[in-house]
This record gives sequence, C-alpha cells and structure tokens, in this order.
Amino acid sequence: MAEYNKRSIRDLDVRGKRVLLRVDFNVPLDEDGNISDDGRIRAALPTIKALLSGGARLIVASHLGRPKGQAVAEMSLKPVAMRLGELLGTEVAFAADCVGAEAEDQAKSLGDGQILLLENVRFHPGEEANEENFARQLASLAEIFVNDAFGTAHRAHASTEGVTRFLSPCVAGLLIEKELEFLGSALGDPKRPAVALLGGAKVSSKIDVITNLLTKMDTILVGGGMAFTFLKAQGFEIGTSLFEEETFETAKEILARSKEAGVANFLLPTDCIIADKFSEDAQIRVVDVREIPQGWMGLDIGPETIGTFSGEIAKAGTVVWNGPQGVFEMEPFAAGTREIAQAVAESPAVTILGGGETAAAAESFGVAERMTHVSTGGGASLEFLESKVLPGIAALDDA
Repeated sequence: MAEYNKRSIRDLDVRGKRVLLRVDFNVPLDEDGNISDDGRIRAALPTIKALLSGGARLIVASHLGRPKGQAVAEMSLKPVAMRLGELLGTEVAFAADCVGAEAEDQAKSLGDGQILLLENVRFHPGEEANEENFARQLASLAEIFVNDAFGTAHRAHASTEGVTRFLSPCVAGLLIEKELEFLGSALGDPKRPAVALLGGAKVSSKIDVITNLLTKMDTILVGGGMAFTFLKAQGFEIGTSLFEEETFETAKEILARSKEAGVANFLLPTDCIIADKFSEDAQIRVVDVREIPQGWMGLDIGPETIGTFSGEIAKAGTVVWNGPQGVFEMEPFAAGTREIAQAVAESPAVTILGGGETAAAAESFGVAERMTHVSTGGGASLEFLESKVLPGIAALDDA
C-alpha cells in the first residue's frame, strides 16, 4: 500500500494558518431537521480538536445529502454547526455559502483556535463536477488542506481532489490515517490466518473485491443474497432466491479459481433459511442449499453455516467483514447476521468492518464497540478492498 503512505496533520505546524478541513458530515436528519445520528461528526472530532489546539484557523467543509447542485434548505449544514459547537464546547461560526466574498471575509477574520463551518459544498454543481474554478475558490479560503472525509475519498470532487491543485501542503487527518492503517494492513500484511467475510445482496458489487482477496486472504466466507449466484453456478436449484445472470459466468470462474493452489479457501453456505415470500410473516424453513424448492427463496444462512463460519472466525488472526449474511432488517432472517456479528466481536482477531450496511448491522446488534475498526466509508472501503486508487487520498502529499 505504498501509494497510501501519506503525510498527516502530525507533520505540520498549523499555528496561525488558515486550514481547510474536508470532513464527512453527511449525517441523517429526521423529519424536523434534527440530527438523528451524530456518529460522523464524532468521528471527525480528534482531527478537529488536534488542529484547534495547534492554533489553526479552521475552515470546515462537507456535503450533506444529494442536493444536485442547488441550494436545498433541508440539506443545510446549519444544524451540524450547532451540534459540532455542543460537542466541542465552543462557538462554531457558520458561513451561509462555501465560496464567495462573505465566506472569504469570515475565513480571514478567524483567530487562532477558532472554527468556521461552510455551507454544503454540493449546493454548487462545480463540486461533483470537480470544476476547476469552484475548486480554486474553495482553496482561496485557506493556506493548508487536510482531508479527513474517508467516506468520499473514492470520489474526485472539487473539495476532495480539486483543491489539492491549489493548496500546499495537502495532508490526511487522523481519521483517514486510521482507515489507511487498518485497511492497508488487512490487505498488505494481515495477521494470519486472514479471513474475509462477505455478504450483501449483489455479487456484482463484490466481484472485484472477491477477485482481489483470493490471493490475499486464507479463507473467504460468502453469505447473503450474493451466495445464491455461486450456488447456482455449482448447479444447484435456488428457487426464487436472488440471482444475477450477468455475473453467472464470473461466479463460475471464481469457483474454478478457488480450487487453484495458493488461493483462499472459498466457503459457501451449506444450509439456509428459506421463505415462501419476501415478508416478515412468510412461512419459513431451514433446508440444505441443495434442496430449495421451486417458489421459495433463501433469505438467511442456516444454523450449520453459522457454525462453520463462526469456527473459521474463531481461529482467525484478521477478519475483514463486508456485507450482512441475510435480510437482517427482518427478524425472521436476522439470526445469521446477528450470530456472525457476535462471532466477529468475540474473536481474538484484528476485526475490520466495512462501512455502510455492515456498520449498520454491527450497530443494530450492539457489537460495533467491540470491533477493532469500523470503517466510516462504505463505498470507499469497498474500493480500497478492490485495490482501486482513491482519488481523494492519492492527491495528498506523500510521506
């Protein structure tokens, strides 16, 4: 992971300097516009506090939602400024726009250790288009750039990649530093045996991950809806279970490859929970994966599979988990994900969770705190596990 050996805020003296900090404050809001989960704000606090205590004049930028280049009142970051102020115990000034004369004046009037939050960068079409003039305007507010928004690091946007062309130095915050450390070691130098636990609905979204991990992991465990395409590729009848025809041939190739020397032990479910319809009140049964009847669908891994997967997790040195094992949002199909989450939490291994659904599952089953590292970026962690270049990180200064 040499391309991600990046400078961080630890390498800088920020006293008296205007610092543009890109964070991921894309928090969920309830119907009344109140923040329903401030986890992403809390995740950025170590970097914010370190910069403020170092005497930086801090200008914070983020997006919220998908306003599509328009100012949308319901997606304003104003409530975030208030919550951030409460968490820091200090006043957080708010700029009604992220660029323009008013934002420039507010940025220039900051004193050492003071903080300004800019309005939603996605209120401008130039953000997602990575438009040069918009990036230049954002960059003109500051002298130093710090990226701590891992959740958007896989996007080349103006506030993540564009500004690096107009500011120097450009370094990582503490959150990105932590993400790179854990995800990087999982791929580059994992404690053995290294186990990847994959799930979720679609094979198509994980094909590149599986292909990349075949030569990096010792064991790959595949559950969730995506398992049924592999089971069909083995010649089994899968009823009305989720099946992606466009990935069928690739699934066959992965199965063939998994039998080669030097690649990971590739394990699929041996039993599953099936239902006669996609509903909480469906009739359910536990069956061998070779015995799914017509008209029934697999919606969770079965008890035998839970035992097998848990056994592999218990003896692992590293566990990388990305994707739930069943439709965990519905109680009749939650046991697989719940039991596996428990097994990961109890494992003595270094446990690393992808963001998104995986983090949500760990949170809902009350085990997130017991993981070594829970990534703050669903899409970014997935692309990292595929060994793709993340533009928002690649653009930062090398160590």
